[in-house]
Amino acid sequence: MNDMLIRRTLVAMFAVSLGGCASSPDFGGRNFNSVSEPTVDTGAIISEVGPPRERARIHTELAVAYFERGNMGVALEELRIALAADPGYAPAYNVLGLVHMDLKEMDLARNNFEHALQISPNDADLNHNYGWFLCQTGREEQSLKFFLNAVKNPLYRAPQKSYSVAATCALRKNMDRDAIDYFERALRLDPNYPPALISLAQLRYRRGELAQARALIGHFNKQYDATAESLWLALRIERKLGDKSAENRYATQLRRDFAGSREYQNLMKGAYE
Repeated sequence: MNDMLIRRTLVAMFAVSLGGCASSPDFGGRNFNSVSEPTVDTGAIISEVGPPRERARIHTELAVAYFERGNMGVALEELRIALAADPGYAPAYNVLGLVHMDLKEMDLARNNFEHALQISPNDADLNHNYGWFLCQTGREEQSLKFFLNAVKNPLYRAPQKSYSVAATCALRKNMDRDAIDYFERALRLDPNYPPALISLAQLRYRRGELAQARALIGHFNKQYDATAESLWLALRIERKLGDKSAENRYATQLRRDFAGSREYQNLMKGAYE
C-alpha cells in the first residue's frame, strides 16, 4: 500500500469519525460523506453560537474539508477557532497534527498528536494517526504499538485499516512475519479489504509462496476492477507457476486496458522483477 493511498485513508477515516457516519471501504479515493462542501468562511458566526464543544466540532469538520482540498491556511484558521471555543477538544489537535505533517512541520505535528493523546489516550483515530506519523519519521517499530492500541478500542470502525498500515510499516523494517500476521488479521475482519489483499499477495509472491499469492490476487481481481498493478502481479505469478495460458490472458488484458502503464512497459521490456 503506497503512501498516497495511506494518507487518503487517514483523512477519510478522520472525516468519518467526526461526522459519526458509516463509510464504505475506499481504495485510493477520499470519502467525505460527513463533511459539507465549504462555501464561505463562516468562522466568526459559528464561533459565537452554540455550546463550546459543538462549535469546536463544526470548525474541526470545516478544517478537515479545507485540508482535503489543499487549503491549509483556512484549515489552520478553522482549527484556531475550534480550539478557542474548546481548548480541550482532542480531535482538533488530531487534525492539526495531520495538517502540520502534510506541511512537513514534523515537530509541530508531533506536539499536536501527543497533546491530543494526553487528552484522549484511548482514541482509536488518534492512535492510528500518531502511529502513521511515527512510521513516516523513521520509527516504524515504535509505531506498531499505536496501531495495536487503535484496534483495542471496541468502538473503532476501521481496525482492518490499522492492521494493514501496521503491516506496511513492519515491512519497512523487513519484519515479514509480523506484516503477514497484520495483513491476515485485517483480512479476517474484512476478507475483501483491497489494500491488504494486494499487499499480502505481493509479499507472498516475493517470498515465493505462489499458491497463496495466486489465491489472494485472484480474489482481488474478482472483487474489484483489475488494475495495472494487480494484473501485472497475477501475470508474474502465473509465469512462475508455468501456466502460459493464464499468463497470456493477463498480458492481453494488461495491453488492452493499461497500455500506457509502467507495468505494461515492463512487460514489453521483459523486466519481470
